[in-house]
Amino acid sequence: MKHIYLLALAALAPFLITGCVTGGVGGAYHVVAYKPHNPSDVRVAVSKSTQQVYVMEGDRCLMAAACNVGLPDRPTPSGHFNIEEKIPDKRSGSYGFSVSGGMVTPCDASQAHGAYVGYPMPFWCGFEPGYGFHQGYVWPVPRTHGCIRLDKQVAPRFYELVHAGTPVDIAQTQPEDATIGRHVQRPSDYRDPDPAPSYMISSGPFRKPPGDLLIDQ
Repeated sequence: MKHIYLLALAALAPFLITGCVTGGVGGAYHVVAYKPHNPSDVRVAVSKSTQQVYVMEGDRCLMAAACNVGLPDRPTPSGHFNIEEKIPDKRSGSYGFSVSGGMVTPCDASQAHGAYVGYPMPFWCGFEPGYGFHQGYVWPVPRTHGCIRLDKQVAPRFYELVHAGTPVDIAQTQPEDATIGRHVQRPSDYRDPDPAPSYMISSGPFRKPPGDLLIDQ
């Protein structure tokens, strides 16, 4: 175990120097996010080819992590945007659950036979009508309907780092891919079983991880 731990430290060494550590060792997905010195200088870059998101303050990396982008027939838009809204407990108006007589059944909103409860999209940061960053399982291949999905360890930290007006650049590649991006690992909890529908209609998905989300550097 000690030998494996030392190898992991060696792999992360470049980021111990540059100040942006991310990745998963031993199955858990660990992401470090740093407080910006000037929040108005924060910018976001998304690389669609690598499915990675970089939160930068000038040339300083505040956080780098894996993300999920849209399917080929439902692509994430490319271009220059700004964060337009932040909603910590947003739910989908299109996909979710029908709740009737104690039964909770996945459904489209138009097919609900009882009360409709939208699929949780925690820590929503919208950048275009119908598109935003939010928490969810992050697969190794494009998986979303155009939104940018972030791991449960990443989404609340991203939410804290950005504000209304934060610039967002989404492109096929980003300059950071060749530097910071080389050391970004991907989470593996997409392999876990889906949570129970009863959990998905509760407040559980909106809980923040324990401890400080952003650290000083």
